Amino acid sequence: MNRPAANAASAGLWLEGWYRHAHRLDSPNFGPRPVDTPVDLIVIHAISLPPGRYGTGCVQRFFTQQLDWQAHPYFGTIRELRVSAHFFIERTGALWQFVSCSDRAWHAGTSRYRGRDNCNDDSIGIELEGQDGQAFEAEQYETLGSLCSALMQSYPIEHFAGHEHIAPGRKTDPGPGFCWTDLQKSLGLPDPYFPSTQAPEKPEEAPP
Repeated sequence: MNRPAANAASAGLWLEGWYRHAHRLDSPNFGPRPVDTPVDLIVIHAISLPPGRYGTGCVQRFFTQQLDWQAHPYFGTIRELRVSAHFFIERTGALWQFVSCSDRAWHAGTSRYRGRDNCNDDSIGIELEGQDGQAFEAEQYETLGSLCSALMQSYPIEHFAGHEHIAPGRKTDPGPGFCWTDLQKSLGLPDPYFPSTQAPEKPEEAPP
């Protein structure tokens, strides 16, 4: 598929993989991408901490290893995890970035999509504040559309998927509450970019 070439305006949106319109909060949970790996996949997730509670700041602290593990009983179940995403979009539409898009964030886990394992290697992970199966806010779709548009101007994005599509049977987010059609229309993309046309693939065991 033909991708729009990056122009001077889009280049001004990025500095070494950091997006100018995001609040930057560096996570220690990242690593280098394999050499010469095309970053051609955007993975959409849903998260809230504690589950079902919004605007707590706990997601930001979780991704930066600053979470108070004693603050809620659920936090003890995730204490050993080392997780990050490139981006997190709050219910208000506020956008955070934790890892440079030039680097490998730890959001996908054991995964497989478009015939490749280890989706962390060649994807950009975007977390939406929410719960599997529940609706997301209009402000989140607005921020997500703008972010994806900027990513597509600077990276060879050819695929979009949910965590549920790259890790079927293990993950269910963002779930049926996320409207892929709205995102597709906002970006003006044809069907082959989106997971409705992709058959689930069984992932092999992979590093986080």
